[in-house]
Amino acid sequence: MKKSNYYDYIAQIYDQTRWLTESVAEEVADFILKLTCATPETSFLEPGVGTGLNVIPLVKRGYSVTGIDASQEMLDQFRQKLNVTPSNLKLIHGDASQLPFPDNSFDVVLTVHMIHTVSDWRVFLDNIDQVLKSRGFYLNCQWITPPARREFEGYFRDILSKYEGTKQKSPSINIATNKIDVEGYLQQKGYVSNYFVAKEWRVSNTVEELISFFKARAYGLCWRVSDDIFHQLINEFEEFCINHYGSLKTNLSSEAKFEIWVYKAI
Repeated sequence: MKKSNYYDYIAQIYDQTRWLTESVAEEVADFILKLTCATPETSFLEPGVGTGLNVIPLVKRGYSVTGIDASQEMLDQFRQKLNVTPSNLKLIHGDASQLPFPDNSFDVVLTVHMIHTVSDWRVFLDNIDQVLKSRGFYLNCQWITPPARREFEGYFRDILSKYEGTKQKSPSINIATNKIDVEGYLQQKGYVSNYFVAKEWRVSNTVEELISFFKARAYGLCWRVSDDIFHQLINEFEEFCINHYGSLKTNLSSEAKFEIWVYKAI
């Protein structure tokens, strides 16, 4: 039997429940191309490529892009964004923590908020080091949650904590628990590093819209309790939000960031 995967469940709603938009992704792509001094021959790899939000601007501009992801449904969503799968795009259904490529295959490897999901981050970084070409770039990226949404999630977590004893077996979400030190590990390998904020932008959602994302169980923490308990939890959370925010139509707005830690092979 196929092993369930959390991302399979949320593939169709993934993009709409996150806060990186297509226009922002285009600007981030501009930043990355300039940062890596990309030429038409520059090749990109994204392990954990998902629905392609981060790299689809590169694909549309003709760059060679390879993506690997454990969720077939997420990859299907990626393909649906394109009329046909172009020759410069290769998508692989497989374990994104294992990179089945020859040494020196890519000019740029980027990961976006995914290292915490691999079972052994050191082995994963070793693999990245191997598949990178000489003087290649590894970009360790994150979309930083807008503070208003982070606060909103915090209220949900507070209520969720009361139900933690009623867990069910959730779809597979592999989260590494040991401390991850990408900076220190790659510096030992001779990489030099730098940090950039590629883009800041304002994200706005109504309380009602954010609750709908939780109702759809769009985030991993929504799978920590049984279905029956989850409905109970959502009802309590919605009542809290009405009391706390005054209305489900209240708009929550704050700044998001796209951060990049750049590691250059020397």
